[in-house]
Amino acid sequence: MEAPYLKAAGTAAGAVALPEAYFDGHVNEAVLHQAIKAHLANNRRGTAAKKNRSAVAGGSRKPWRQKGTGRARQGTIRAVQWRGGGRAFPPRPHSWAQRVPKRMQALAKRSAFNSRAADGRLMVIERWDFETPKTRALVALLAKAELAGRVLLLTKGVNRALHLSSRNIPGVRVLPCGTESAYDVVRAAVVVVEESALSGFGEPSSGAGGADAPAAADAPDGADAPVGADAPVAADAPAGADALDAPSASDGDGD
Repeated sequence: MEAPYLKAAGTAAGAVALPEAYFDGHVNEAVLHQAIKAHLANNRRGTAAKKNRSAVAGGSRKPWRQKGTGRARQGTIRAVQWRGGGRAFPPRPHSWAQRVPKRMQALAKRSAFNSRAADGRLMVIERWDFETPKTRALVALLAKAELAGRVLLLTKGVNRALHLSSRNIPGVRVLPCGTESAYDVVRAAVVVVEESALSGFGEPSSGAGGADAPAAADAPDGADAPVGADAPVAADAPAGADALDAPSASDGDGD
């Protein structure tokens, strides 16, 4: 699978091959739908609240007598059919959170990238050449590349200059590659990835066991540690029959 290639200035320069291990063309729509639905649900505050008839003030007196008026019987003016009354089945504050397993999230994001690549809406740029924040330069670059609407720009690591340059451009979002979600990819009309960030697709992020962790070769080998017969034993401690000859607590000053 290939993607359009852009120079640092925004001019088209053919196409570039995408990593086959990640871009295999497979799109799992069911998992992608579930991940996006959970993402939107997790963004809900869940603070909506209305009062039912018991929470509305007033209405403790019967508005009129039960019989003889010709009108329908009523017990309170705070019933749901009255103006100013309570709500029937009102919303209550609660959590909308949904949990999606990590493997499912990874599959959803992979499906989102494959969907954008298959539609020709995934592009690769040589590099983001922004040493200082400059909104005008980013606008010119997007115009030269004919990018409009919602555009997601993925960088190799944090690019503060590019982020500051994009804050005043509607629809443009900058994220370090690997921090985007499946929703971010699907929501964008075009995704532009920095070329140096392509190598990180499909690889787990470095954590406690990453490249910064000491390798096993740096740890002391088992052969160097005294084990078995070479290990020092507590020769000074009385053991076995010799323990009988050791002075006991009864041999103290009590005699």
